This record gives sequence, C-alpha cells and structure tokens, in this order.
Amino acid sequence: KEEKDGMENYFKNNVMPLLSPQVIGKKHPFPFLNNQEIYAVALLESKNNDKICIVPCRSSVFNRLVQIVPGSGRYMLIEELILHYMPMIFENYTVKSKSLIRITRNADIDIDEIFADEDISYRESMEEMIRMRTKLCPIRMEYSRVLDEKVIRSLCKELNLKKEQTFHQETPLDFDFVFKIQDMLRNRKELFFKRRIPQVSTAIDKTQPMIDQIEKKDILLSYPFESMTSFINLLKEAAADPNVASIKMTLYRVAKNSQVVEALIDAAENGKEVVVMVELRARFDEQNNIEWSRRMEDAGCRIIYGIDHTKVHSKICLISYKKDNQVKHITQVGTGNYNEKTSKLYTDLSLMTANEDIAKEVAEVFNKICLEQVVEETEHLLVSPKCMQSKIVELIDNEIEKIAEGKEGYIGFKCNSLTDKVIIKKLIEASNKGVKVDMVIRGISCLIAGVPGYTENITIKSIVGRYLEHSRIYIFGKEPLDKIYISSADLMTRNTVRRVEVAAPIYDEAIKKRIRGMFNIMLSDNVKGRRMKPNGKYCKDEITGEAINSQEYFFEEAYGEHKVEKY
Repeated sequence: KEEKDGMENYFKNNVMPLLSPQVIGKKHPFPFLNNQEIYAVALLESKNNDKICIVPCRSSVFNRLVQIVPGSGRYMLIEELILHYMPMIFENYTVKSKSLIRITRNADIDIDEIFADEDISYRESMEEMIRMRTKLCPIRMEYSRVLDEKVIRSLCKELNLKKEQTFHQETPLDFDFVFKIQDMLRNRKELFFKRRIPQVSTAIDKTQPMIDQIEKKDILLSYPFESMTSFINLLKEAAADPNVASIKMTLYRVAKNSQVVEALIDAAENGKEVVVMVELRARFDEQNNIEWSRRMEDAGCRIIYGIDHTKVHSKICLISYKKDNQVKHITQVGTGNYNEKTSKLYTDLSLMTANEDIAKEVAEVFNKICLEQVVEETEHLLVSPKCMQSKIVELIDNEIEKIAEGKEGYIGFKCNSLTDKVIIKKLIEASNKGVKVDMVIRGISCLIAGVPGYTENITIKSIVGRYLEHSRIYIFGKEPLDKIYISSADLMTRNTVRRVEVAAPIYDEAIKKRIRGMFNIMLSDNVKGRRMKPNGKYCKDEITGEAINSQEYFFEEAYGEHKVEKY
C-alpha cells in the first residue's frame, strides 16, 4: 500500500500536470500520432455514447523509467503508470477498455522519382524528403492490452489501416529504456561481456608512416578485433603529406563525430583535391550525411551525390601522391562503413594496398560516378551493377568445369543475406555437379542447404554473436589456386544489379591464408553458429571437441593469446 500511495502521489504531482489528454469528438478531431511514439488510449463510457480518448505518454520533462521506491532498483515505465491512472485523468467517465498503442509510419520514399523535376538542389530535396517522411501514412499499429474491438475498428478507420496491420504485443512497445538499465547495472560485472578493446594490427608498425608500410605490403584490418585507428591515421597522414595530391572516397554511413570526415576536411583545407561521394539515400542516416556534406563543402571538398536510381554502397578510398617523379596510389576497399562506432560493433574487413591495377579500376569507379555512369567492364575488381553478378556466375562456372576435368571444385561465401535468384540457381547447379559449397550467412537465405539430390553439397551456417557479422568474403577454388575477394555486397539482387558495389581481389598470399583461416574458424563455430538443416531450420552443432566461439577466437588472436598457425 505504501508503494501504491507513493506512485499515486508521484503521478498526481509530477506527471498528470504535464499530460495533454484528448477525448475524440466533433470539436476534438483525431490527433496526428507521431511515428514510434507511445500513446495511452481508452474507451470511455458516458451517458449518451462511448468515447475514445488518447493521451501522449512522452514528454521531455519526465523520465521514462520511474523508480517505485528510491534505492529499490525496481522501476515502472511511465506509459504503464499513465495507463494505470487513466481513471484519475477521466474522472467523470468509466474506463471500459484501455491499452498502450504505437504506430509505425512508412519510411520509403523514392527521392529520385519525387524530386526529379524540382528546381532545387539534391541536398535540399533530401531535406524535404526527411520532413515528408515524418508524415507518411501509418503501416502498422501495435497495442499492449486486450483492446475492445470497437476501439480497434475506430483507430483503424482514423489511421487508414486494415485489421491485419494491427498487432497485439505482450512486451513493452519500445525497448530503448534498456540502455538506462544497462548503465544502472554497471556494478554487476557478471551481467556484462568481458571487456574487449580493438587492438592495433600486428601487421602495422606504429612508428612508421602508413603509406610507406602499405607500399611494402598489403595490409588487412579485421574489425572489431583490430582497430580502425590505423586507417584513420592513413587519412590524417595523407591530409598532411605535401606529396599527396588528392583523396577520393565514398561515404555511406559515418559516425556522428566522424574522425574520417574531419581528416578529409583537413586535407581540403591543406590544399588537397578531395572528392567525396556522399550517399544521402542511406536510410535513416540522411540527416547526418546532409550535415557532414555541408561541412565538407564549406571546407573546400567537392561533394557528389551518386547516380539516379542507383545507390552507391561501395566502400572505397583512393589516395594519389607523387614519389620519385611518379604518380602512385594507395587504395582502400572495405566491407563496412567508414564509421568509428560500428567498427567496434560489426565484423568487417578493410584492405589497404599499393597495387596499381586495383587503383586504376577504383579510379575508374570514381570517374564513372562523377559522370553519373557505371563501370561496364573490369579485369580485377567485381563492380555492380554491370560486372559483379555475371562475373560471380562465371567464377562459379569455373569451379563446375574443374569437376568435369576430374579436379576438386570449391566455393565459399560469407555475407549477410542470399536472395539473388541468378546466383542461387548457379549454386544449385554447382552442387548437383559435385562442387562443395560452404556459406556463412547471418540473415536471410532463400536457398535451403543439404537437400538430397538438390543442394546436398551445400552447407549454410549462421553466426549470431556479440558482434554483428557484416563482412563479405567470396572464395572460389582450393588453395593455392583459389581466388578470394572481400566485398561491400551481399548476394542480393539489390546489391548485385541495382547498386554500385565493389569486390576487391586479395593478391597477397599471407592475407589469403589469413582469410581462409578466418573462414574455416567461422565454419567451425559451435557456440554461436547454427547450421541449416534440409527442412530450412537452424540447429546448433553438438560440441564434441573444443568449443569454438569464432568472435572470441579472433579477439584472443588480436590480443596475442594464440597464434595464426592454429588456423
């Protein structure tokens, strides 16, 4: 009772005065409901007819977590508190039914279609699109209690939703409060993962300039096990080096306080030519990209925004400099974004090379983007939308031919999703011809592995662990004649034929050996890995020998706790 009295007093004094309840009627039309915000709704019984009321549950003034008793560690969500005391808010009515609701609004706008003929800049068009998106039509309504059918029908009518677009949830409608709980529990060490910090790669000498080191040998960084700082240092070094003439880079998603962008700004202010392809259509990162594009433009960077109807999702950087009266290049190709925050949370690979053949083709990618065109042919890179899917099919065909010649055929893929029908059909053909196919696919796979007489030579494993599996690896053939690529592209039609993506070949034998070893460790993961069965379901492998958590393994390796030879 003491707790109840305390909460009631808290509600009366600290919450109720800040609420804006509304009874829906002729003089009080249905309000605009903000995307993803929580509202309390109730059906009120009155003398004449029942009425629906709505109470917004968010305010910048009160906290979402309300502590029931100070120091108790027991909390109530503010929306639950408001819902509980709805009868107090509407004291002249009887509350017949009540619930919390949350709507989701559509976020999908084709910027190229809507603003194609507008006489405004592309960046201004994107800003207008962001404003429009907050007001797009609802596509879903969630509710937390058993709600009266009359209320559901009325809400659906007002929101222009069908009954099948409504969903009853028994969990909180928004889980962002968990971050606050996490902070409150920092003293409970047993509830948290072992602290892991990205390490400087053993391939890098911190006392030597990055450009000099990359000239001597290719360097591969593996995030989050190895630090992105080494790549940022390369950019900073290039920004300050008087021999560097230009830096060209694609940006898709960057951090709020991006050291990468700051380095590019420094380069421009130091007189370098800086060309940055900023993809403003990176969904939900548009505003951040708009702000950074302005800052870079103000500093003297040349900003371009890609190609109509074709997102630029590739992760490429080209540094051009003069040495010994020759123009030379350092090229970086990655599987993930130039984002310091996600580099600590996502597994990604980043290749830095002085290979001039790769540099030449990366330069061609940039030139084509500047001309609003796409690359038509390549010799070293795989570049979508014109020469990635077809080249992957060709590489799979090469493995099929090996079987016909009595040799061993092998294919290994690691990606987030597999949905490309053309590649799927070719993989099925390869399996039927006897090519062994191993795939690590974290998310969606439209191919079912291990089906007798169909995909019996295909193995699919999904790894869901502490870090988001995000790197993409393509392997064709067995060593020492294998061809290995790292890529920004998943094996999805949207990536292989509707975006600008880049896959870079790995020519350094030591790096090829390392990637093979990483791939084999992931295939052996029996802690966080799940193997797809012929019925399409995923099952954990029985641990008969050593327990292998691939992500922990790679961190132990970065910390020097075991050696690469264990691969």
